Amino acid sequence: MTKLFTAMFSAVVLLTPAWAQSAQDLPSAPSAVQPRFPGAPSKAPEKPAAPSPAPATGNSGLTTLPPASPASSTVPGNAPAATAQQQDSVAPKSSQPESQKSDDSSPMFPQVSAPAATQEKTEPGEFRIGVEVDLVDLIFTASDKHGRFIKDLKKEDVRLLDEGKAPLHIDAFESETGLPLRVGLLIDSSNSIRDRFRFEQDAAVEFLHQVVRPKSDRAFVIGFDSMSDLTQDFTDNTDSLAHGVRVLRPGGGTALHDAIFQASEKLSKTPIRGPSRRAIILLSDGDDNQSRHTREEAIEAALRAEVIIYVISTNITDSDKKGDKVLMRYAEATGGRVFFPLRLEEVANAFNEIQDELRSQYVIAYKPQNFVQDGRYRAISIDAPKRPNVKIRARKGYYAPTKKQ
Repeated sequence: MTKLFTAMFSAVVLLTPAWAQSAQDLPSAPSAVQPRFPGAPSKAPEKPAAPSPAPATGNSGLTTLPPASPASSTVPGNAPAATAQQQDSVAPKSSQPESQKSDDSSPMFPQVSAPAATQEKTEPGEFRIGVEVDLVDLIFTASDKHGRFIKDLKKEDVRLLDEGKAPLHIDAFESETGLPLRVGLLIDSSNSIRDRFRFEQDAAVEFLHQVVRPKSDRAFVIGFDSMSDLTQDFTDNTDSLAHGVRVLRPGGGTALHDAIFQASEKLSKTPIRGPSRRAIILLSDGDDNQSRHTREEAIEAALRAEVIIYVISTNITDSDKKGDKVLMRYAEATGGRVFFPLRLEEVANAFNEIQDELRSQYVIAYKPQNFVQDGRYRAISIDAPKRPNVKIRARKGYYAPTKKQ
């Protein structure tokens, strides 16, 4: 018995140092969650990683990512800067060499150092620069008293007033003859123009063949009666455009203002690299009995899209003065021109004059005084006091951009 007790006591003595050492090596319960250095955040107990939520697909078929990383879908040409920022937030930074990156710095663009979020991707190879600047571009036409275009104007010949004040400075003054065109051809296909419809179709087709240059210009065709019908979307294929004109058939009421509003919206979203000229070519009698938008709402849409409206009246008598006044208002407000052909052959002549004018215009870029990005309408006037025989035609004003929040 004495030997057994002695053996048990010896075992306890031998095990006590090992147990004490193991207990010292283990942290106490509070110290297990304490920071390992001053100021570091507490380390939360690790949990198994939750699986990433699967992308949700809405009714539109576009993939929607979780709110923390907004998905990017196809962005129109005039998408707001916030959309571009969302795209950049989900796009990983490229590690490829500069020579392999997408080239958006063609000779038409100045080299601008701006955040990536200021570039709005629209179509492959096409970008619109979204840098907020206070320069205004104004396209105008100069002609003599006989209607012949004047192509030798200098900056010193022109007097420009923005809200009644001269610009702080003029950054550019050029005669632009080869700018790419973005044209919307709007053809009134209501019952009121049935008598001359076929001839006007022929003249419109010939115009498209003459004015649209492959790989440079693009146009679309809209026929409208009580509804607008896009019979051919943007293309440089003149055969497709001609088909879009030929399929139109007259009949129904007239929603003129709606057609101009919709065409202006479409032109405002047109992606293009560098300067361009946007125009609407309208064939109509000026009558409207079906529109939801007013004439002034349509004009505002055209001014915001920087669209020039050229009008060929389909009236053949002096009886419809009201319609003529509507057409004149559209042309004068946007810096365009209205034609009143009385004979059928004069319709083709009107198209030819529009074509010549689109290739014989000036562009002036200037910085206005007291410019505020408040979305307000600003009136402008331009003339050539040093050239008394020169008449200048341009839009009567524009809408300042609205500053992004």
